[in-house]
Amino acid sequence: MEQLDVHDAKPDGVYGTPPAELVAVPEGAIQFSPLVPGAESLEQQGEASLAELIVLAPPGTIERRYTIALALKALAPGASLTVLAPKDKGGSRLRKELAGFGCAVDETARRHYRICTCERPSVLTGMDEALAEGSPRLMEEFGLWSQPGVFSWNRIDPGSALLERNLPPLAGRGADLGCGIGYLARTVLTSPKVEHLALVDIDRRAVEATKRNIEDPRASVLWADVRALGNQLGRLNFVVMNPPFHDGGEEDRSLGQSFIRRAAEALRPGGICWLIANRHLPYEAVLTSLFRQVDLKAEAGGYKLYEAQK
Repeated sequence: MEQLDVHDAKPDGVYGTPPAELVAVPEGAIQFSPLVPGAESLEQQGEASLAELIVLAPPGTIERRYTIALALKALAPGASLTVLAPKDKGGSRLRKELAGFGCAVDETARRHYRICTCERPSVLTGMDEALAEGSPRLMEEFGLWSQPGVFSWNRIDPGSALLERNLPPLAGRGADLGCGIGYLARTVLTSPKVEHLALVDIDRRAVEATKRNIEDPRASVLWADVRALGNQLGRLNFVVMNPPFHDGGEEDRSLGQSFIRRAAEALRPGGICWLIANRHLPYEAVLTSLFRQVDLKAEAGGYKLYEAQK
């Protein structure tokens, strides 16, 4: 009987956006990154259902081991796995981590990346621990569901805490752009005058946590890139946000500036944007160009809090 190739009737996958000059992603590969809105969920992918998977590994140790464990679980025995990461962002640990799951690893180094290739072994080890450690959990310290890999997953971000302490009761229709796990939304929704709150985040894991954390019927949760929202938010009375300023691990100041522009576009005349930002970020110019009045409401711990009126 002719032996079936591992690729027969099984799709290929990719996690993240690996540099094209380092690895070739198969045409038609299924995207599994939780940071790509609309991507498939690797957690929901059937066991032994993929013929090949290429993973741009996350920098966090717990998240990275969890992702690799999910990848190995989804691959058919004998299927190809390629995992790569910058040397200083987990790449130097990849070989050892893959070996810990029972993989025989080939490793190369190119352009400050470590690139590891292996086949999915028939017997995997250490899977249960890695999957359990990286799974969603209820953080008893602050009473919210979270997951390793989500922004500030195991602590309240100091900037968000400063914004939360200074936030007045809000009213009307609003949005929390880059909502994370719903920490700010929980406070916003304590105001009975809030009619609707749209919570938006690019991270599927944060969105799923927020849906567990915020059960208020006035809230809706959207997995989306704020920069690509268009007019989905409608006309708003207020926006709250602690925008990101890193993309792929590198500082990108244009990210927060894009959030500010999106807020200005969505707000009605007279609407208010509450923005928390690290002190060194150059947001004043874009704020003053888009809003009628901009006030610095608080400054502490390396953060600045602005109230901007459209």
